[in-house]
Amino acid sequence: MKSNLMQEIAAGRRLVCDGAMGTELVLAGLGQGECGEAWNLSHPDRVLAIQGRYVEAGADCLITNTFGANRIILAQHGLEKELLAINRAGAEIARRAFGAKPGFVLGDIGPLGALLEPYGELSAEQATQALEEQAAALVGSGVDAVIIETQTALEELGLAIDAAKRVGAACVIASLAYDLMQDKTSYRTMMGVSPEQAARFVEERGANVVALNCGTGMDMQGASRVALIYGSSCSLPVMVQPNAGRPAMENNRAVYRQGPADMGREVPAALEAGVSIIGSCCGSTPEHTREIRRRVDLFR
Repeated sequence: MKSNLMQEIAAGRRLVCDGAMGTELVLAGLGQGECGEAWNLSHPDRVLAIQGRYVEAGADCLITNTFGANRIILAQHGLEKELLAINRAGAEIARRAFGAKPGFVLGDIGPLGALLEPYGELSAEQATQALEEQAAALVGSGVDAVIIETQTALEELGLAIDAAKRVGAACVIASLAYDLMQDKTSYRTMMGVSPEQAARFVEERGANVVALNCGTGMDMQGASRVALIYGSSCSLPVMVQPNAGRPAMENNRAVYRQGPADMGREVPAALEAGVSIIGSCCGSTPEHTREIRRRVDLFR
C-alpha cells in the first residue's frame, strides 16, 4: 500500500523534492515563448528524461510539469482545449519517472497569469473556475498532493487552496515567492505579504503544508530564515524550494551561478529550522538535488 505524504512527514522523515523544470526544458530544446507544459503531449520522452534524472539524483517528490497548465495561460497558446490531457499527462509522466521506486507526485498549480479585480480584470468567479478545473484534472490523475506555488497574493492563494480542497486533494501545499528586502534581512512577496502573514493565512485556510519557492534573493540561507518564521507562526509542516542563488543577467537572460556544493552547505541550517520537504527552484539541476540528498542523509 502506497504511503501517504502526510504520514511520512508525521513520522519525521525528511523528504527531498526535485529542482527546476523550466531551465531543464530550455536545455532540452524548448524555444522562447513556447509552452513547456504542452511538451507533456508533444515531447513526453524529454519531460520523462528530466524527471528521471531527478529521481536518479535522489528525489522523493516530483512536481508535475503543469505550472502554467490552467485555462487562462493555455488560452494564450491556443491550447485551452488540451487542458485535461496536458495535466493528466504531466501526472502520468512524473509517476512513470519513479519506475519501481517509491515516491510522491505533486500536482503543480502556478499563478493564473492575470490580476484579480479590483487590481486587474479577472473576477474571483473566473479565477475559481480556472483553479478548480486544473485541480480537478490533477487530483483525478492520482497525484499525491496539489502544490500551489509561486504565489504572491493571499487572495489568489486562498481561492486555489479552496479549489484544491473542494475537488478532494489528499494534501494541499501552499507555496509563496518572497523577495529579499533592502534591509537584507526581511522578506516580502511582490504584493507585500510577509512570511508571518502567509503562515497564519495558510493554516487558517486549511492547507496541509506551508512552503516557499523562487523570489529575488531567495537562496537556501534565506529559506532557512523564512522556515524559522513559518515555524513560529503556525503549526504546519514546512517545505522550501529556494533558487540556486541570485541571478545575473547575461545576454538578456537570468543566469544562476550557485553550484550544488554551495547550496548544499546551507542545507543543514534549513533542516535545523524544521523543514520537512526540501528541494530547489530556479537555476537548479539534478546535481543540486543530488547534493541536497547527500546532506539530508548525513543529517540523519
